[in-house]
Amino acid sequence: MQQQTNMQTAGTNNMMGSGSIASPVNHGAHEVLDVHEVLSGTLGALNSYLMFEQQIKDPELMDILNRQRQFITDQYNVLVECFKTGQDPSHPTTSYMMNQSNDVIYGLKPSQPTKPNQQASEIGDKCISSLMLSCMKTTASSMTMTAGEATNPIVRRVLQDSIPNYLEMAYEIFLYQNKHKYYQVPQLKEQDMQQMINAYAPANGTQGMNPQSNMIQ
Repeated sequence: MQQQTNMQTAGTNNMMGSGSIASPVNHGAHEVLDVHEVLSGTLGALNSYLMFEQQIKDPELMDILNRQRQFITDQYNVLVECFKTGQDPSHPTTSYMMNQSNDVIYGLKPSQPTKPNQQASEIGDKCISSLMLSCMKTTASSMTMTAGEATNPIVRRVLQDSIPNYLEMAYEIFLYQNKHKYYQVPQLKEQDMQQMINAYAPANGTQGMNPQSNMIQ
């Protein structure tokens, strides 16, 4: 009976036209492989955060790590659930709220060149926060590629709704790094900046245009 129900559900989801063939599985092969990559990468991020916890010295960075790890774990569970069932998860994706201000410090200050650490004891908060940033950017990128070609609409929506959260977590880490001068932000000279900003102009005839005005009646 359960198999029959699943087949009926899959048939409803997959009937896109008269030539469509109903399938008892409501995921495409490409989607399955891509979601596996996303879930594997998310597990890698969670395991990395667990290792980072043993090395962090700054309480502020530890707070960011704990809040992000808790959020990532929940998002991971939501994706696993809807991927297994092909149906709505028990609760929808939520929004991650960072604690950092949006103020960015611009400019470069003299610093020593960065080089690989030779011992594990040399790994500090600068290195750890950089690795955390890399984890979040990689996961966001992987989810974006997968969401663009997911066949199951619920899995696609969960992936799509999760992407802004990983970008928010990445930005939170960037702001932390910038505040502590781990991530310095250079600027162009004022004249060069203005030239670059004003290098493009709006296309003719599009400002204020009603998108419906050119539709064929």
